[in-house]
Amino acid sequence: MNLELFIAKRISGNYKGNLSRPFINIAVISIALGLAVMIISVAILTGFQNEIRNKIVGFCSNIQVTNYDANTSYEYTPVNKEGMASLRGMSSPGIKHVQVFGIKAGIIKTNDQIQGVILKGVGSDFDWSFFRSKLVEGRTFTVTNHEQSNTNNEQRITKNEILISRYIANKLKLKLNDNLIMYFIQDPPRVRKFKICGIYETGLEDFDKLYVISDIAHIQKLNNWTPEQVSGFEILLNNYKDLDRIYNYVYRNIGYSLNAQTVKQLYPEIFDWLELMDMNVVIIMVVMFLVSGITMISTLLVLILEKTNMIGILKALGIRNISIRQIFLYNAAYIIIKGLIWGNLLALSFCFVQYYYKIIKLPQESYYVSYVPVNINFLHILMLNAGTLILSTLILIIPSYIITRINPVKAITFK
Repeated sequence: MNLELFIAKRISGNYKGNLSRPFINIAVISIALGLAVMIISVAILTGFQNEIRNKIVGFCSNIQVTNYDANTSYEYTPVNKEGMASLRGMSSPGIKHVQVFGIKAGIIKTNDQIQGVILKGVGSDFDWSFFRSKLVEGRTFTVTNHEQSNTNNEQRITKNEILISRYIANKLKLKLNDNLIMYFIQDPPRVRKFKICGIYETGLEDFDKLYVISDIAHIQKLNNWTPEQVSGFEILLNNYKDLDRIYNYVYRNIGYSLNAQTVKQLYPEIFDWLELMDMNVVIIMVVMFLVSGITMISTLLVLILEKTNMIGILKALGIRNISIRQIFLYNAAYIIIKGLIWGNLLALSFCFVQYYYKIIKLPQESYYVSYVPVNINFLHILMLNAGTLILSTLILIIPSYIITRINPVKAITFK
């Protein structure tokens, strides 16, 4: 039998004194609120990072492979689609999908408005899952498979359908199924007429006000490319955590004539901003731990003070100081665990309500999302619980040393 644990269990529910009970309640509340704040903070941080990251990846994929001259002018030197076979044949695990894309800068003009946009062309291999999830009106369009058609681009295009964002639609006063005219500044200038088949909204205003999605054959025709020439390739991954590993693998194997860039390299300012948020959560966690730790130290000292007579009797019976210290550390661990249970209930209740009902809203134009996103990761929750329990118990070892300074004769007569 573990004597220390047995005694701790016997006295754990016997703190009915006016002095200790309020301190115990305060300690439980402190641990519960501290853990709840840490769980909610991590859930919101990771949820926000995942939401923004997934939106950016939806526009430009995890990794882009282009010629070295790709730049912000959006006039790329074409690459041949033969490179698709080598990319799809790469043996690196974690690559989910490879697709072609085309890029062309253009201007949409209506009777009283004008808007500069980027026309992104997609092929029959395009993964529509992201844009389908962001559609607010209409539908996506179907791209004819190049390999199934021997005709040229002009004949292959049966419908000039495009997707535009709600931002562009509102600014230019366009509606679903409206026609629009797009101008392309080149020599000679080109004009194309499109029909709006769908309207999407992601909340990323910097992207929504730029990107218009069409068949890649339009870009090939505008640039006088063959059906085998594209601006580049997009690589989608199963897990974002594999980004650096797969990027290094792709970069080493695509050859000297092509360049690979990750989404972090393409948009460093956004990802630097997301990484800065980690520091905010670290500060919150440190503050919560310090508050909980100080409260637990105060509670332990009060418990020792209240049980001074018992300590004197145990010492008189020959029980060692280390065993008596273990009794009070077991008691403290019981209080901590009780606080952890309440903290988990409070945090998980908030997270599940927010996840399913989205009760807390955000201004989308400032935060890129219209509500507070949460990511319920049980591994994170388990680590926070274990860390709080272990650190809170360890921090009590030093103040429990006061037990060794108690004189058993004086302690027995202490009142």
